[in-house]
Amino acid sequence: MATRSFLTALFAAAGCLFPGPPGALAQKEAPAADYPNRPIRIVVPFTPGGQPDIYTRLIIPGLVESFKQQVIVDNRPGAGGMIGSRIVAEAAPDGYTLLSVSSAHSIGPFVQKLPYDTQKDFAGITRTYSAAFLLVAPMTLSARTVKDLIALAKAKPGQLNFASAGTGSGTHFAGEMLKYSAGIDVVHVPYRGIPESLTDITAGRVQFFMAPIGSSAQLVRDGRIRGLGVSTAKRVPALADIPTIAESGVPGFDWDAWGSMFMPAKTPRAIINLWNQGVRRAVSAPDVQVRLRAIGMEAAPSSPKELDALVKEQMALIGKLAKAAGLKPQ
Repeated sequence: MATRSFLTALFAAAGCLFPGPPGALAQKEAPAADYPNRPIRIVVPFTPGGQPDIYTRLIIPGLVESFKQQVIVDNRPGAGGMIGSRIVAEAAPDGYTLLSVSSAHSIGPFVQKLPYDTQKDFAGITRTYSAAFLLVAPMTLSARTVKDLIALAKAKPGQLNFASAGTGSGTHFAGEMLKYSAGIDVVHVPYRGIPESLTDITAGRVQFFMAPIGSSAQLVRDGRIRGLGVSTAKRVPALADIPTIAESGVPGFDWDAWGSMFMPAKTPRAIINLWNQGVRRAVSAPDVQVRLRAIGMEAAPSSPKELDALVKEQMALIGKLAKAAGLKPQ
């Protein structure tokens, strides 16, 4: 009963947001009247264990409670997220196939020729999370601070290497953002993934890496690699002793790993609004909040309109970084 009231109230709100001829509105929203009536699939276009996957699995219990249907996580990795994203772009716009993706969604068009349009073929539901990158370096590197690293890079142009989890990954563009903002000449070394990048940072084979905080924080605490700075505008509570990059030599620096959820472009607005509220409800659970913060992630829900604006803004910035780095869609 509570769930049905929750759904009814949301559909009523959707009608208020989109006024028009009663018959036309009823026809437009009619497919959602008994929604959902079968299991729902959330496609994660990456392997299990990444931030979009962790976030999605944490909120599944809350989604099941709201929708009273099975919600399945379907990991479809490959091609930098393109394979899974394409599945959702081409799915029926009936509310039964969703995409939970990282900021790679906004990066993809600048490094690959995609079989879909990042902005036109998806309907945004909500931003999901925000997480800092942690700028890390080998313990053997002479640089002890961000300022030291920048000074070293400027003294040895083209001689320092920075790792990433692959060309076009969030870690790659976080590194490019640092390179661009600090005005340094450093060489990008792409790896197969985050573990390989951290292995070579630990061994001292590359000089720095903008690592996901959840993957690197324990290595810093154990003294195996050095944490120089966090990429967000504010310090991260889990590593409060590590300064921001902005306060350590690159004023105004602010770059985060963020996630979002989408549906196929022509999904009825009432269903989009329903999911926006459902995700907000699920992520507000205290245990979910605690578990996200424990791995350096913060819930960051938004309206669909705010997500659309974020994607547009990020694509403009990423386009600038891609051009500066000489990257073109392959």
